[in-house]
Amino acid sequence: MQPLHQEVHHTSQISVYDTDELYGEKGRFRVLQFSEDAIQGALDLDHPERIVFEYPRAMIHLIEANHPSLERLFVIGHGIGTISGYFERGQVTTAELEPGVVELSRRFFGYAGGPLMVGDGREILEREAPGSYDAIVLDAFQAEGTPLHLLSREFIRMARGKLEPTGSLLMNLTGKRNDKLVSAVHTTLQGEFPYTQTFSLPAAGSAEVRNFVIMGSGKPITYQTRQMAGFTETELGQGYVIKDGTP
Repeated sequence: MQPLHQEVHHTSQISVYDTDELYGEKGRFRVLQFSEDAIQGALDLDHPERIVFEYPRAMIHLIEANHPSLERLFVIGHGIGTISGYFERGQVTTAELEPGVVELSRRFFGYAGGPLMVGDGREILEREAPGSYDAIVLDAFQAEGTPLHLLSREFIRMARGKLEPTGSLLMNLTGKRNDKLVSAVHTTLQGEFPYTQTFSLPAAGSAEVRNFVIMGSGKPITYQTRQMAGFTETELGQGYVIKDGTP
């Protein structure tokens, strides 16, 4: 591992480093990491156009399959700018809490995509006009996980109001197979959208943490299995409704 940069923001340590192995794959990778093990993004230095992780590939397919005439996309959580950088510059507005992450994505990962707004994603989205987006992506993580104020019923209801009637909200979460918070997010989403779907990557066991992509939409959700980067439909148990102030 070759360290390139390190700094501290609030309670998180942000690092950039190069490595010749990432999750068992050999190659040349540049990594953005929070704290000790929370990798936020990776660039394949030999093939920079490649999207390394499965979850952004799955989310991009869901957006393209359900919104083939996409005009406006709002992204909460920037990382190295994988999703924002994929779409055309004029289509995407991104909110990122940490100004340092914005600078690092440009300096070390070559981000040159659409507008970046620094601040709390919920507060920035609240200022947007009703019905102004085709899709909203939530991909925001801190050391302790996704902030709860971005998972609550009040946030989801507000986000739904910023979408056109058939618009979609897509969330990237991490958790275990029977994760109570993931089930709660899906249940909360079901209360605000007529169509919902959860997808996950396979895991070796029930205790293994994995990615979940949860989608709510104003119209039936469509996708092609072979384009989902290994994500498959997942049935979740009934969870509680997350409200602002839920501990």
